[in-house]
Amino acid sequence: MVKLNSQKTIQSVENKFLKKDLPILKIGDNVKIGVKIIEGDRERVQFYEGTIIAKKNSLINTTIIVRKILQGIGVERIFLIHSPKIDSIEVLRSSKVRRAKLYYLRKLRGKASRLKQTF
Repeated sequence: MVKLNSQKTIQSVENKFLKKDLPILKIGDNVKIGVKIIEGDRERVQFYEGTIIAKKNSLINTTIIVRKILQGIGVERIFLIHSPKIDSIEVLRSSKVRRAKLYYLRKLRGKASRLKQTF
């Protein structure tokens, strides 16, 4: 009888669904994410642009929290980056940050919430 390691079995199945063409995402990056949206019988791509304030790495369940300001109100959205609903991820600008999570941006308003850009 062959003994199967359940951890390795799960990992081998998950590896088939990992996206290979993802850019390197860091905290503080300004990103533009194309999300597939189905409206009736049509499918279109809607772009969501904002700053990555948090990242959680766990293989196929890797998520990022993207924050943007919409009409003076902060809007945050969590994206599962290996999801088939994510069409594209493009890094627009990188920033120099000294934290792993940028939750403090929630309290800041206006110019105070700007991050120093890296080139």
